[in-house]
Amino acid sequence: MSPSDHRITRPSSDIEARHSLGLRIIAIYKAIKTVCLIFVAVAAFGLHQQENFERLVHSLEHLSLTDSSGLRWRLVELLEQMGPSKFVAIGIVALAYAAIFATEGTGLWLRKHWAEWFTVIATGSLIPVEIYEVLLRFNWLKLAALIGNVAIVAYLVRIAMQPHAKRPKDASGVAIPREG
Repeated sequence: MSPSDHRITRPSSDIEARHSLGLRIIAIYKAIKTVCLIFVAVAAFGLHQQENFERLVHSLEHLSLTDSSGLRWRLVELLEQMGPSKFVAIGIVALAYAAIFATEGTGLWLRKHWAEWFTVIATGSLIPVEIYEVLLRFNWLKLAALIGNVAIVAYLVRIAMQPHAKRPKDASGVAIPREG
């Protein structure tokens, strides 16, 4: 028996279990991103207040670190150029992305077919930007994120294209929830 024949004879419950695990892993990844973005939003909204903004800039200016690349001073300069008013917009954008990631993650966790396509569209739409960023300012973290997102999109397209089993319905026509 060839490996492809073995795949065909494998019980559908085994395949469903593997897909369920993959979807759960992606859902957890989306949940982690959601929490991180909520933290970014809270910090951004806090930096909107002039005294918090000035405290951050002052702290960065007086850190006693050896900074051979000048990263700290570039950050201070960037913050001063932006000013505290821009942080409301940053907070709103962070919350909007958090809402999208939360929707994706919840739908995938609940094994909703629409969530597979929603995640493909949302994640796939950012891949050209990620490619541009990797080519413009390469670093390994950006490359890893790009590869991870391409893998997620490819995996979800493969799953979403497969026929989904219809959930059994009770006498009134309402779908019976899956166990587990």
